Amino acid sequence: MNGTATPSAARKSQIVDVLTDAFSDLLKAQPDAFKKKFRKMAAGPFQFYRGSAPLFYYDIAKCADPYANEFTSRIWIQGDLHAENFGTYMSSEGVLVFDINDFDEAYPGHFTWDIKRFAASIGILGWSKAFSDATIRDLIRIYARAYVEQIFTFSGTNLDHDFSLRIDTTQGFVRELLMNARLNTQLDLLDRFTYIDDSRERRLRLSPGVRNLGEEEKKQVEAAFRGYLATIPESKRFHPVSYRIKDIKANVGFGIGSCGLPAYTLLLEGPTQALESDVVLSMKQANIASPSRVVNDERIRSYFEHHGHRTALSQRALQDHHDPWLGYTSINGTGFVVSELSPYTDDIDWSEFKDSIDMEETLAYLGQATAKIHCVSDEDVDNGVIEFQVEDKLSEVLRGREDQFVEDIIDFGMTYSQSVFADHILFVDAFREGLIPGV
Repeated sequence: MNGTATPSAARKSQIVDVLTDAFSDLLKAQPDAFKKKFRKMAAGPFQFYRGSAPLFYYDIAKCADPYANEFTSRIWIQGDLHAENFGTYMSSEGVLVFDINDFDEAYPGHFTWDIKRFAASIGILGWSKAFSDATIRDLIRIYARAYVEQIFTFSGTNLDHDFSLRIDTTQGFVRELLMNARLNTQLDLLDRFTYIDDSRERRLRLSPGVRNLGEEEKKQVEAAFRGYLATIPESKRFHPVSYRIKDIKANVGFGIGSCGLPAYTLLLEGPTQALESDVVLSMKQANIASPSRVVNDERIRSYFEHHGHRTALSQRALQDHHDPWLGYTSINGTGFVVSELSPYTDDIDWSEFKDSIDMEETLAYLGQATAKIHCVSDEDVDNGVIEFQVEDKLSEVLRGREDQFVEDIIDFGMTYSQSVFADHILFVDAFREGLIPGV
């Protein structure tokens, strides 16, 4: 022994340091919630990958990017693009759409970061289904090729704002998912979250992880709600009766990525006084976007009031016809994002795919959807952040290099997914050995 750490020991320390630094404030505030988060991450490589976006950006920031220039290195990206961040939603125009559905990590950065993060997730997913390396490479190729071809289709046109994956523009699994989402109702959602009390008024249910608010906390949330109302664009606003609060409950976190983040559920009157028209909103503390940790651009950083503002603006930029309830607010200077809990959201269940052939069509759609979010978030939406035509700049950097780009993405996806398996084991060891401070 010469006292030098082995590569695995050094990497284990690196993983602990990166995750501890990223989550330190929340670890102090919600240690029990982070024990739950880390146990979910310990369950398997994909769960670990979902919960460790800061580690991905720590790694990717050190990689050369031959497709990055002054424009393509500051595309508005989803930031945590993996196979489980796609699903259905009801657009502000009343149309069911299949698209990317999580914007907590969205931030301007290299467009390749989204593509690479997704490619690695296909690698992990394919391995879990015992697909061969050749099959996994083919699946990544389908996704990356569909992305490139859609960029070329959008270039020089305004088609990106007309494009969406809907019941009438899709087939196979994606169309079936949209058709099933169509069967859901607002009343079904209300029955899950609420009940009708003796005064014949609807109230939010108490359940594990949900609590009532004290008077002071309730006043803070009500004040934050009033601040949120001012952030809804005039064109998206409903009749005033829609914004009367009926009830508020507090809870903590949603899913692996948001575990530990304080959140509130608000029950509103809805567009009419009919009980079935009531609306349920989520007011969730926004997290620090992982890409922001490696993007050193003060102009971008200073543009956002706080991470709630950044999250809401990101969704408006990336999701062309977004939730009309989407907005943001703050409590004690901390940013919160506000959105509707909709009955029409349904995520992809990859366990339903029994064979790689079944996945091919869906992955092509996901490539198209990724191209669409990158291209709609540009100067056309007047967000003050991206001030050029994204589709044209991406087309310029990819034209004539598309085959090389696709192969580069495949190689990265295969290599990084394998490193995730090794990192997952090191993370579990560190967690079991009590090496993560605060948990």
